[in-house]
Amino acid sequence: MIQRILRGMAGLFILLSLVLAYYVSPMWLWFTAFVGLNLLQSAFTNWCPMMTILEKLGVKH
Repeated sequence: MIQRILRGMAGLFILLSLVLAYYVSPMWLWFTAFVGLNLLQSAFTNWCPMMTILEKLGVKH
């Protein structure tokens, strides 16, 4: 369950930041880069900060 929520949030954050970059400011692309780098980092370390947050909020594996 937590994996599905995590992937959904990553996709939502990327799409939201792209919309904000188009309509508000291209600086929002830095947020897109942050999400992408976080996904890449988690592929190597098997740890994602959002997973820790979701676990503390009570989301079960």
